Amino acid sequence: MLALGNGYQMTRGAAPETVAGAVHYPATYVAGVYNRLVSHFAGRSQVDESLVRMPNWLPITFRHPDGPWFPDESFQIRHQHVALDLRRGLHRRDVSVRDTRGRRTRVRQERFVSMAHPHLSCLHTVITALNWSGPLQIRSLVDGRVSNSNVAEYAALARHHLTGIETGQGESHCWLTANTTQSQVRIALASRTSLAGDAEPASGRRPVTGTDHVGHELDLAMVCGTPVALDKTVSLYTSRDPAISAPLDAALVEIADAPAYPELRAAHTLAWKHLWRRFHLRLGGPGLVEQQRALNVHLFHVAQTLSGYTADADAGVPARGLHGEGYRGHVFWDELFVFPLLNLRTPDLTRALLLYRHRRLPQARRRARALGMAGALFPWQSGSDGREETPNWLHNPLSRRWMPDNSRRQYHVNLAIAYNVWQYYQVTGDVDFLAAYGAELLVDIARFWAALAEYDTATDRYHIRGVMGPDEFHDGYPERPGCGVDNNAYVNVMTAWMLARTADVYRALGGHHTDDLWQRLAVTDVELARWEHMSRRLYVPFLPNGLLSQFDGYAGLDTLDVGAYRDRYGDVGRLDLILEAEGSHPNRYQTSKQADVLMLLYLLSAEELTALLGHLGYQFDPGTIPATVHYYLARTTHGSTLSRVVHSWVLARTRRSASWQLLCDALAADLSDTASGTTGNGVHLGAMAGTADILQRCYTGLEARDDALRLHPQLPPALGHLDFNVGYRGHWLRCHCSHDVVSVEVLPSAAAPVTVILEEAAHVVSGGDRISVRTGGR
Repeated sequence: MLALGNGYQMTRGAAPETVAGAVHYPATYVAGVYNRLVSHFAGRSQVDESLVRMPNWLPITFRHPDGPWFPDESFQIRHQHVALDLRRGLHRRDVSVRDTRGRRTRVRQERFVSMAHPHLSCLHTVITALNWSGPLQIRSLVDGRVSNSNVAEYAALARHHLTGIETGQGESHCWLTANTTQSQVRIALASRTSLAGDAEPASGRRPVTGTDHVGHELDLAMVCGTPVALDKTVSLYTSRDPAISAPLDAALVEIADAPAYPELRAAHTLAWKHLWRRFHLRLGGPGLVEQQRALNVHLFHVAQTLSGYTADADAGVPARGLHGEGYRGHVFWDELFVFPLLNLRTPDLTRALLLYRHRRLPQARRRARALGMAGALFPWQSGSDGREETPNWLHNPLSRRWMPDNSRRQYHVNLAIAYNVWQYYQVTGDVDFLAAYGAELLVDIARFWAALAEYDTATDRYHIRGVMGPDEFHDGYPERPGCGVDNNAYVNVMTAWMLARTADVYRALGGHHTDDLWQRLAVTDVELARWEHMSRRLYVPFLPNGLLSQFDGYAGLDTLDVGAYRDRYGDVGRLDLILEAEGSHPNRYQTSKQADVLMLLYLLSAEELTALLGHLGYQFDPGTIPATVHYYLARTTHGSTLSRVVHSWVLARTRRSASWQLLCDALAADLSDTASGTTGNGVHLGAMAGTADILQRCYTGLEARDDALRLHPQLPPALGHLDFNVGYRGHWLRCHCSHDVVSVEVLPSAAAPVTVILEEAAHVVSGGDRISVRTGGR
């Protein structure tokens, strides 16, 4: 939670003098740098690709000439305070220690990973002798003795990703290079450590060299009560970086040119000032200090994980950020929860992140072909090149057994990508992206679902069988585990939605099969007719009580007393692991990690869902939505951090107080480490962005649709008002929503006028305009 980054690299908030342990795990990761290793365990072999832990640039420590290096057990920590300055992107630490001879020393440190210079990180250290005078030795290192050891469940797997370490020294700097073992990424770090103000210690410095670490030792003459400041600046490059000759050359040039700490700090904090203007989202009302702080933490981690520097890295949205090794740094569908926040604040970044998917379209096509399907199937877990990275086995720490992981059947990641393309287009109106990239993604995704669906002539319905929905508890039926379920409501309805949007894109781009674009994509009239027919005739299952069914056969599953398990175990989020340890499986029960049907209400408004089901030939009463929500909430364990985000959203219009409470729970998930104790393996980036998006879009009714931006706020009682900034089609808008008023101020801009709809009243606005409408005091 104290990690610092800039979208290119991230360094965890561990104490600089420590090695990897249960609490402090010093680690740096670079966006998009992966490596594969082969593991042998439990009589099988497995290949895993992981985000690579970089050489550790943090180490700096001290000792008295007659004693050991801090933090040896002979030192007693008398005081320690650590803080994260969210406004400026600074990590601060204040620690006082006492050695066995009673000497007390205070160390104050400040660090940042530069948001102005993506390859630079800085650590400023001030040491004060509190009750003694005399010599003190400082050691500053770059350490290549690292391995991926952050996740306990991966302990049996191979973890050493670096090889070929080389080191070198200069008069005031040192450097270390390494290669990844399989992907052959060359990594280079250059470090400069000096006394602040360029003064050198009277006794000079000594080089520290080893086969896998390098640095300097400095001798200081300490005077009681007089602080001594040291600055450590480090540059990091890899062979994946553009516009360089070699990583080491680039790192050495960067460190030689790097200004002093005060100048670097000023540029960094100015960059964060500009970022916070984009991510401004302010809660109004009494007693919301903790919620605002948590929201700021979430916005901070999203902004420092995904930035303009990420766009240059050809990297996706890692589900655990760049904060740890959870899920091996892989990219999931979590971008579905992240992009809505970015679309309205940094749309150029969304565009770049969608290109991560487009560049991996050939690999997705290969995967579809391997399954005997047309089109493209994107992987459930993606890494460097877009192949399927989902492991086949999952370790259960409760039973200490390896259990099958069939998550690669979550083909609905395809639907998330299609949804993201469409939503980006709705906000930006970026026709050029749609023509160059978006249409190709949609067409190949449509071809996959058209190939997977089976047509029943007797009922004139299409069926999609053998898939998993977002609810990972059901990978099949009790008698057919691992084979997927049939006609998952979320999958089928969103497939119909996706096919309809593909047709919209065809029309928006002046589609005809003789036009250049559609010729290039080889779209035929036969395909178009099949997609249109499918969008009207996909089968959707319903329960005997008339509610949407999660999938075919859901009503026939046994019910489970989740309350009894909660009384016994407390946290039942991972009920699948609990049941496996008992020799059972959630396939047998009407219980969910997160409810698939409610995902429909998260992505689609009640009006859209009603119209879509009507287009499919089903009469759907939106009045059944509250009963649907209640039915599935009672069967959900919230095993995913995304679950509370989704359920908060779907309750927002009917049970606002309950929605607010779920939002508060989601805001606390990482800060309080409520997600089964997994925050130490990385933050839950989708949930962090999702909480902000509930405030930004759900409670305000903000929607980009049909070439208009709509606002229709319905705030929960605990929230007095919301102030936030968003971008829409070249304009920057300042929005205010309360229980009584909704107003929009359009900042001066030369962009074309846009339509803003407040409370169903349409206004055509340009730069400098301001509109305000009373809401009726809802």
